[in-house]
Amino acid sequence: MSTTEIGPVEYMIVSFPGNEFSGQILPELARLVESKTIRIIDLVFVGKDANGDMLAFEVSDLEPQVREQVESLDHEVRGLFSDEDLKQAAEGLAPNHSGALLVWEDLWAARLAQTIRNANGHLLELARVPHDVVMEAVRGGELQAR
Repeated sequence: MSTTEIGPVEYMIVSFPGNEFSGQILPELARLVESKTIRIIDLVFVGKDANGDMLAFEVSDLEPQVREQVESLDHEVRGLFSDEDLKQAAEGLAPNHSGALLVWEDLWAARLAQTIRNANGHLLELARVPHDVVMEAVRGGELQAR
């Protein structure tokens, strides 16, 4: 049996006020896909109404221009998120907010990850440094911004 290796896979949940997903982030996602930096595996939307009740969003529920942008992304909808995942993500939203849940493969890191595995290396820890911590280091002169 042959197993295809893939790069590291990450996810994020981004909240948008007013249940107004404008699609403003979609061109940047498209650029990352086109440059083969990432591969989108799954993208779903949830929300809460003004009373705090969970809303489910289908791509077809989005504004036509936004729907076209989502549909034009080269992505594989895999159904990775269960109903429980969606409920948990919605719990973290404020009333009258929507959320985009995105799962992607870091294509840029696939070769490095495979090389580490081939060298019998084992990832012990991986974390993202919070933006405010990085900016504090920039302001303090310990780190230079690009």
